[in-house]
Amino acid sequence: MPDLPQTKVHNQNRYLPTERTISTIPRAVNSTYGGVPEPKPADDGYDALSKWEYPSPQQFYNALVRKGWNTPEEHVEAMVLIHNRLNEDAWTEVLNWETRFGGGSAEAAKLELAEFAGIHGHVSHKAWIYQCLRRYCPSYFAFAPPFDRHDWIVRRPLTGRRIRYVIDYYSSRKTVLHEPEFHLDVRPASDNVRNICMKI
Repeated sequence: MPDLPQTKVHNQNRYLPTERTISTIPRAVNSTYGGVPEPKPADDGYDALSKWEYPSPQQFYNALVRKGWNTPEEHVEAMVLIHNRLNEDAWTEVLNWETRFGGGSAEAAKLELAEFAGIHGHVSHKAWIYQCLRRYCPSYFAFAPPFDRHDWIVRRPLTGRRIRYVIDYYSSRKTVLHEPEFHLDVRPASDNVRNICMKI
């Protein structure tokens, strides 16, 4: 994440933690946001890169304020937990794709996230088609439009190939315990014939 300030913003009343959580997602050298991570040697000779770091609740709140979103301060810590969990789940889905259709489990184990971008408001082609079908078959296509979209670019370290993944984030009905339930649609972008063959 960007190097966001850890200081309280104007009119903030509630204290928000400043501790950050380290993700399980390997960070590529020269990756976007926050400079270049320091590689550290691993037992197998591979330079194990540092992991991406999630924003603290205070940084998360500062980002929301900067975007002009009016968010209750007492909800921020829960939002950060959900944000982190969704990103971990998205990474697991990417690894499933790469293990099955990419370089296999050996290369998937060393896969790196090189770039990512949240492009809220830009509906993917698949999500647009999904919503068109929802008009005619609402019982089958039950999800509302995605509440967010990310584009992730991963790097296969053994070949150096970079692949863009599109992630649509859906919020479904709440569970019986009144907890939110989410659905992630993770797939390679249709940027080239190889990616299209993976999806087929």
